[in-house]
Amino acid sequence: MNGYIVINTYRCIGCGTCQAACSEGHQKAGLQAAPRLSLVLASDVSAAVTCHHCDGAPCMQVCPVRAITNENGSIHVNEQTCVGCKMCAIVCPFGAIHPSGTSIAGVAGMKYDTPTFPSSRSELLQWEAGVATRAVKCDLCSFDPEGPHCVKACTTNALSYVDEATVKSTLRKERAIAADASDQYAHDLTRMGVRR
Repeated sequence: MNGYIVINTYRCIGCGTCQAACSEGHQKAGLQAAPRLSLVLASDVSAAVTCHHCDGAPCMQVCPVRAITNENGSIHVNEQTCVGCKMCAIVCPFGAIHPSGTSIAGVAGMKYDTPTFPSSRSELLQWEAGVATRAVKCDLCSFDPEGPHCVKACTTNALSYVDEATVKSTLRKERAIAADASDQYAHDLTRMGVRR
């Protein structure tokens, strides 16, 4: 089982602190500054959307240059290998992968401005001259031994990191509660004279 980040939508206030922390951490690590998670804001709920690090990840299976790999329980994109085909973003069932690139407008020798696109246009359909697009997705801040920056930065504790040990611990607790409830139910039936 791969680790992943869980969002409690009742606690999320849509402040964007998680995105800022993600962007800053990756930029300091020498990676693209684009945040690896997005915010969905609706009238009654807000939530961060991030990679689920799927077992048998479809993004990894469709990558034509094998730029997406499973490294120690999380799915990673190698930005130097990625060719920007956007296939991973198309097959991601959660919409957690998005293309991003660094514009070279203003770089010495450029004869034209980088074109801009209306904000309503899908990022999967955008193409800009001179911009090398790469897939960007959550990597659980694997470069930092302290873990995902978004989880640490969340002011309302709406984000939490879940790994195999956490899941096993939770399952043990839930099984113990279910066993106690079953024993209590059997005891109550016996006390009432009901046979099972």
